Amino acid sequence: MGNTATVDFVASRQDGRVLHIAIDREPKRNALSDSILRRVAALLRGVPGSVGSVVLSGRGEHFSAGLDLQELVERDARGGMLHSRLWHECLDAVQFSPVPVIAALQGAVIGGGLELAAACHLRVADATAFFALPEGARGIFVGGGGSARISRLIGAHRVTDMVLTGRVVEAGEGHRIGLAQYLVPPGEAGAKAAELAAAVAGNTPMTNYAVTHVLPRIADAGLEVGLMTESLAAGIAQSDPAAKERLADFLAGRSAKVTDTRD
Repeated sequence: MGNTATVDFVASRQDGRVLHIAIDREPKRNALSDSILRRVAALLRGVPGSVGSVVLSGRGEHFSAGLDLQELVERDARGGMLHSRLWHECLDAVQFSPVPVIAALQGAVIGGGLELAAACHLRVADATAFFALPEGARGIFVGGGGSARISRLIGAHRVTDMVLTGRVVEAGEGHRIGLAQYLVPPGEAGAKAAELAAAVAGNTPMTNYAVTHVLPRIADAGLEVGLMTESLAAGIAQSDPAAKERLADFLAGRSAKVTDTRD
């Protein structure tokens, strides 16, 4: 397990092929600032080749309570737009990281914190997690990509409800509607995220890249463009020497078959 380095309230360490990144600002419920997002983005853009996946978490009882409102300085329309675009740029670095990013969620996952989580590829929530978009009550509009990314996860109608009413979505409902793919008991989100990250890091890099970079673009494309893009990605992936080796192992009976793991 590597040493932990903390810069701009962001801690990072490498454990095997998994890079752990944690927002480390417990006194403010891990509220996000521009410098925090820039640091997260820089770590993801600079992921070394020895890393196969990332776990993104928040220290303490909360993942993130969202934008630090002290950063909401008075801006004109252009300044507000450019600030939003800065967040888009940083969260694009999460969504289009060179390797998959798995979020471990507990406590508050609010506003910009939910936007950050939505940019990750997998989300594990423990039973203490709660989700909210309180922008409506604060007289502002989502600006970190939530109107696009969260709507793609749960539908624009649910985002409309969350922003207009400010209602809190508890962990169980969040899991049911798609805000998280996994729901675990309190305190277990980090361990489950690390378990998934280790498994994901064992995939071939080309497969992981195709799933995280090509699949979202196929989903946004028309049918014919999507199918052609799929064919191109499939051809490239299966030509990877690592893929050829794994297929040979399977055909020779040297790798496990998929089985039903239900009790």
